[in-house]
Amino acid sequence: MSPRRSAAEAQATRARILTRAAEIASEEGLEGVTIGRLAGELEMSKSGVLGHFGTKEALQFATLDGAFANFWQRVVEAALPVRPGMRRLLTLCENSITFLATLELPGGCLMTAAATEFDGRPGPVRDAVAERWSWWRGRLREELTAAADNGELPAHFDVDQAIFEIIAVGLALNQALQLDHDPQATERAHRAIRRILEPADQKP
Repeated sequence: MSPRRSAAEAQATRARILTRAAEIASEEGLEGVTIGRLAGELEMSKSGVLGHFGTKEALQFATLDGAFANFWQRVVEAALPVRPGMRRLLTLCENSITFLATLELPGGCLMTAAATEFDGRPGPVRDAVAERWSWWRGRLREELTAAADNGELPAHFDVDQAIFEIIAVGLALNQALQLDHDPQATERAHRAIRRILEPADQKP
């Protein structure tokens, strides 16, 4: 077997492990992702799974990173061609809603599930979850600030409040889709974002 083929097969096996790990984590949380379980479900040896990740914690980190990378690519990177400011901000928010509404994971957004699972639990996994959520808030802050600098938002517009509300819309949307199976949830989320970003001097 050539080194190139061997590396490609190892990469494919790793991807298969992470795909199943993400499915489990979306439904049961990252604590449900274990070396033994994945080995059994994927008909691999425990040493075979360990060879790719080493520890359960490393497997959890990799699962989290994969979920966040998918989010970042589909939401943030997809919006980069749009002019900075309000247009890009709206695109980011619309992309995030579409991302949540079209996820193929059985339990919905893994990042949302991880935030709920680890928000009150200290440790490195909790810190990793918090850090990735901070990256998303930071990106929203950049675009809100650009919109304000462009004169697209009032000078007194509360950026911190807008970030809080935008994040809240995403959390509410994921719950409405997963728990309530609300067919109107996606459109409600779009309307909520438009209300948040409507300039204050235009609101009734």
